[in-house]
Amino acid sequence: MAWIYLLIAAVFEVGWPFGLKMAALGQYKVWWIIFAIIAMLLSGVFLFIAQKTIPVGTAYAVWTGIGASCTFLLGVILFNDAFSLTRALGIILIISGVVCLKIGH
Repeated sequence: MAWIYLLIAAVFEVGWPFGLKMAALGQYKVWWIIFAIIAMLLSGVFLFIAQKTIPVGTAYAVWTGIGASCTFLLGVILFNDAFSLTRALGIILIISGVVCLKIGH
């Protein structure tokens, strides 16, 4: 169950940069900032719960790895962020590291 909480934390980890980007782009700035703050809070709460069972280093690396990877993909897909083979390789390396941490747990 702790790994499910960690995945939920990672989803909310993606929510706050998304909310801040949306606030920076235009309408409903205050609502998007509120969305980002709630996502931050929920991300932290679920990470806290997951760390009761999962080692802190593993939980943090998985949380940030999933958050960074998914945020990168959202940026490319929704906000026309740059995509290159070098950037893709970086994400693949992050995901590989997360998988290794999960396997080694």
